[in-house]
Amino acid sequence: MADLTETDDAFVADIDLPGVKKDDIDVEMSDRELVVTAEIKEKETAGRSHRHMRSTGRFEQRVLLPGEVNPEQVSATLSDGVLTVTVPKAEKARPHHVEVRTA
Repeated sequence: MADLTETDDAFVADIDLPGVKKDDIDVEMSDRELVVTAEIKEKETAGRSHRHMRSTGRFEQRVLLPGEVNPEQVSATLSDGVLTVTVPKAEKARPHHVEVRTA
C-alpha cells in the first residue's frame, strides 16, 4: 500500500513495509520518478509451518511525481513499518504568494 500527498513545499509518499529492516530498503530518485525497492525476507520459524500467507521476495514501488522536484534534498524515514519519503519541490514549482495592493 502506498499513499502520495502534496504540501506547498513537497510531495510525500507513505509506503507500507511491515517487518522490513531499513538495510533491506533502497530509495532512488530519477527525474520525477521515485523508485523504492525492498527485500521481504521469509521469517524463520521453529517447528512445522502449516500455511504461508505473507508475501516474500523483492518488492518494488514506482511513483511518478506530478511536478518538478529537488532530487538532492530527498529524505526517507522508516517508522512502525511505514516508509515515509519526502521529496521537496523545485523552487519554480512552489506556489508563490502575490500581495494585492490598493491603487
